[in-house]
Parts: sequence; structure tokens; C-alpha cells
Amino acid sequence: MSDFKFYIILRLVLIVSAGLAATNAEGQRRKQAGNEAIASIRAREAEFYFTEAERFFMLEDYAKALTHYQKVLDINPGNATVHYRMAEIFSRSNRPDDLQRAAQSIETALRHEQKNKYFYLLGANIYLSLTRYDQAARMYEDMINRIPETEEYLYELASVYRFAGKTDDALKTYQRAEQLFGVQENSSIPRQQILLEAGRTKEALAEGEKLLKAFPDEERYAVGYAELLSRYNQKNQAIELLETFIRNNAHAPQAALLLAGLYRDTQQEDKARSLLSGLFDNPEVELNSKLIVLNTYTVELDRLRNASRKDEKLESFALMLFEKLKNAYPDESNVFTVGGDLYQALNQPAEAIALYEQATRLGQVNFEVWHNLIYLQLQSGNYEAVIQKCGEALEYYPNQALLYYFNGVAHLQKKLYKPAAAILENGKKLTGNNSALRIDFLVMLGEAYNAAREYEKSDKAFEEALALNPNHEIALNNYSYYLALRGTGLERAEKLSEQLIRNHPDNPSFLDTHAWVLYKLKKYREARRVLERVIAGGKANATHMEHFGDILFQLGEVETAVQYWKKARDLNENGNELLDKKIANRKLYE
Repeated sequence: MSDFKFYIILRLVLIVSAGLAATNAEGQRRKQAGNEAIASIRAREAEFYFTEAERFFMLEDYAKALTHYQKVLDINPGNATVHYRMAEIFSRSNRPDDLQRAAQSIETALRHEQKNKYFYLLGANIYLSLTRYDQAARMYEDMINRIPETEEYLYELASVYRFAGKTDDALKTYQRAEQLFGVQENSSIPRQQILLEAGRTKEALAEGEKLLKAFPDEERYAVGYAELLSRYNQKNQAIELLETFIRNNAHAPQAALLLAGLYRDTQQEDKARSLLSGLFDNPEVELNSKLIVLNTYTVELDRLRNASRKDEKLESFALMLFEKLKNAYPDESNVFTVGGDLYQALNQPAEAIALYEQATRLGQVNFEVWHNLIYLQLQSGNYEAVIQKCGEALEYYPNQALLYYFNGVAHLQKKLYKPAAAILENGKKLTGNNSALRIDFLVMLGEAYNAAREYEKSDKAFEEALALNPNHEIALNNYSYYLALRGTGLERAEKLSEQLIRNHPDNPSFLDTHAWVLYKLKKYREARRVLERVIAGGKANATHMEHFGDILFQLGEVETAVQYWKKARDLNENGNELLDKKIANRKLYE
């Protein structure tokens, strides 16, 4: 082949090769452009689904939000924000399965993004909800180690360690926080609590001292440290601490209140009263604190009254404190409630009633106030007031059985027997599992029905009461006595009254009941022996003397019978026409 031909062929090959190369490069460019176009479309599609998901999230339509978030992940599985959002949705549920999905989602989010503190915080909350404290602690630890300026969450990390029972790790973590941020309440107080729970009292006290030294003018810390010293039998040190603090901080009412209490505990009553008198004049001292102080005096006075002792100076001081409160807080129902308690402890029921009534007029009060008021009215015999106040109290406490009980008793005392029975029947339904209260209702129903001459209902009520408590002394006494008076069921009455005096062999009233049952059974000699025990004991009253005279008359000892009837008349202040007739005619009338 000539050189010329070779040259021509070579040029043709080069031209063709160049054409082919150019065609291939164009194809690559077109393919890359196509891929980029598809990626762009997919990115816009993912952005659309994400926007829609966020919209549904804001509307709290979480099912649709999850659907659209999942579509984003179908396009871009590594989208950390979407995994975070899905974890957030799942974490709003209380179902364990959903919380587990939340944990999986947040772990996936963190695999793709480890520099977002909100991911760790959500993860910690999720694991706390699952009570998986180790994983929650890991979340806080990873965040603090990986993300700058998140050391403030050391306090939360320490709390998680406490929940997990890892108290040593909690103490160390609080120590780390203290090294970074200095002595702070949110590290010192929890450390102190941990140390106290572990029985490390000395270290706990040191923690309190350290906190107060760091903030020497903070009243709360002085009070807290003094309370701790007092609790662990270091009251003198607590007093010294508070006295020093008050000298350096004139305005410290809570410290002064605690100091007054410590003075009282250490028998320095004069110092306590000097402080308290000023504190009760100070409007910046919380009313509740003053009420607590006054209540401590009320409790002490009540204890003295129960022991039949008096302390006039204490009474005078307590009343003076109450007057200060009444003048300073004339519209506070709690003040009048505490005043009622005070006068009740002083055994001055009329004053207590007036104060309790004032408390009820000033606002809604707790049930105990109504109970005390109505009970005192019942004790004073003001049955009309009891009925009225029970009606008022039932508007606030319609399911309180005791209100029905008091109301029923008041109606019974006013001889309104049928209304009394109806009220007691309604109240009995509210006694629930309180068998003692149910028995009280049944006994009162027995009384009401007996007075209304509905004897069958009366007997049934007493029998139900005795079925619940066979030794109930009032049921035994009254039921057997009523049977004796009516002359029916005497054998039953005898068994009941025998049981009664077995349980109470020296009670004059119960012995009289048994004697009267025996009398009705014509067992006169046995009845005589029973009442002789009462007379010999020197506790016989007019009824006992009259009954003894009746028994003697039945035994044929008329002269002696008349003598005892006369003794009965001498003891009877209200007079008794039938008894006078017995004496005048020397004859028994029944």
C-alpha cells in the first residue's frame, strides 16, 4: 500500500473515531442531565410531602402526617429531621408499642445527625417514658460530650441516675455541674437529699452549710439548714444559726417563725412569744404560717383540757394571737375556723359555735368545720339550729352520712319521729363499708321507730345492729328495755340484758335494765338481787329507787316499798304524779 493510501485510510479512521467519541460524550451528558432532572423532581416531590406532613402535624392530624413523612423517607431514607418528627409523633402516645417505635425513630435520626441537641432531648424523654433509664442517661451523656454548651443538662442527667437508683453516679454528676457552674441550689439540695437517704447525715449537713455560705443572705437556705440541724438533734446550733442570720438580715420572717418554734421546743417560751407577737403583726408573714402557729397552741390547750389542767397565761396568749388575726383578716374563713377550734379547746362551745358559723358565712369550708359546728349545736340542745345547718351543709356535702345522722337525731329529739326515721334511712344508705357508723344509724332507727310505735321496724333495726356487733351496749340496753316495757319478747330481752351486764357488771343503768326485764318476767327475787348491787354501790338514782320499791311491793314488803318510793321522790327534781299516787295509796300502779 502506498503512503498516500495509508494516510487517507488513517484520516478516515481518525474522523470516524472522533465522531464516535463525540457521540458517546453527548450521550453521557444527556444521561447525566436526565439523572439530575429526575433527582430534582424527586427532591421537589420530597419537599412537597414534607411540607404536607408538617401541615398535618400542625393540625394534629398525626396519622396523615406520618403517611407523608414516610413518603419523604421512601425518597430520602437518611432524612434525620423526618425520623425526628416521626419519633415526636409516636412519643405522644402512651402505648408501649408506639413508644418503642419512637425510640427506633430517634435512634435512626441520631445515626444520620449527631449535632442536634433536640434529638437527644427527645430521645431522653422517650426512654424515660419507657422507664429505660440507662438509655435516657446515655442520651444526655452523648449530647453533653458531642455538643458544646449543653453542660446545663448535667442536672437532668443526675436526676435520671437518681431514678435509676445509681446514686453514686448522680452524686458525681452533681459534682461535675458544681465544678462548672459553682454552688447552686439545683445541685446542692438534691445531693443533700441523696446523702440523707443514704444515712450520710454529716455530709448532708455539710452540703447545707456550703449552700448557705455561698448565699449568706438567702433566707430559704438558712431556714432549710436550721430545719435539718433541728431534725438531727442539733437544736441549739439551729437556734444560734438563726439568731445570727436574723441579726444580719432584719427582714427574715420565715427564719423568725422557725426560731420561735425552736424556742418553744427548748422551753424558751418567753422568747418565742416575744417573736410571735411581732410576727403576727407583720402583714408580710403568710397567713397560713400564722394559722399553723396558732393551731399548735390550740392542740396544746386541748391536751391540757383533756388532762383536766389549765394554763391561763397560755390561754391568754393564744386568744391574743387570734384577736390579731381576726382584726387583720376579717374576711378569711380559715381564721374563724381556727378560732372555733381554739374556743372548742378552751371548752367554750358558745363562742366556738359563733366562730364556726362565721366561717361558713365567709366561704365554702371543709367538712370538718360543718361537723364541729353541728356537733356543738347538738350538744347544746339547739336542735332547730342543727336541722337548719344540716340542710345547708348537705348542699356542699350531699353524700356525707354523718349529716343525715345529726339531722335524724335532732328530729328525734324534737319528737318528729317519722321524719327522723326517713332521714336516718336515707343516711344509712351512705354508710358503705363503715360498719360502726351503720350500727349507729340502726340504733337510732330502732329509737325512732319505737317512739313512733312502729315496733316491728324498731325490733328489726336493733336486731340488724346486734348482728353487726353483738356486744353493742346501747343496742343491748335499749332494745331489751323497750321489749320489757312492752312486755313482749321477754325471753329475748333477758338474754340480751344478761349479756349486757356480763360485759358491764358495775354499770347502774344496765343493771337496772336487767332488773326490769326480770321484773317483767315476774322473777322478783332475782330482780331484787340485781338492784341491791346498784343501791349498795351508792349510785342509785330516782328510777332505781322507784323500781326497787316496785319489786319490794311485788314481794309483799309494802312498808319498805313505800320507803323506797319516797326516796325516789326526794331524788326526782321534776316531780312524778304516778309516784305520788303510789305513796299516797300505798299501792302499785303500772
